[in-house]
Amino acid sequence: MDTKFSSAIHMLILISEAETPMTSEEIAVSVGTNASYIRKVTGLLKKKGIIESRQGVSGFQLVIRPEELTLYEVYQAVSETEQVHVFDLHQNPNDQCIVGKHIRPVLTDVFRSVEEKAEQKLKNTTLRDCMDRMLSEIERSGDR
Repeated sequence: MDTKFSSAIHMLILISEAETPMTSEEIAVSVGTNASYIRKVTGLLKKKGIIESRQGVSGFQLVIRPEELTLYEVYQAVSETEQVHVFDLHQNPNDQCIVGKHIRPVLTDVFRSVEEKAEQKLKNTTLRDCMDRMLSEIERSGDR
């Protein structure tokens, strides 16, 4: 699993809260990465119509309102899979072993069940929900 999804959510909150379009360099400072990685992720988000950049204006703007953008849509934009994928099975269980012979279907069912629940949670959580939770965290910590 990589960090594109969490980075994308971080970026989208920054972009949605910014008074002016944010550049990849500005976003990279907050995310703690380099601008080329940010451009890679923003390219995926642009391709799905979540953000835009305008010719002659440096930076990105959110196209979809935060209360209308689900985390599942963000996941799909930056992920290589249609379904939420969290767990991988080990590659070479030994079929000569009773456990090795039967572990794949057992774990496949368990893992898919968990992933379906995660997918449903992402479908029911919006970027606005994350922003509201962040505001609560900021207030709780006294960082304002």
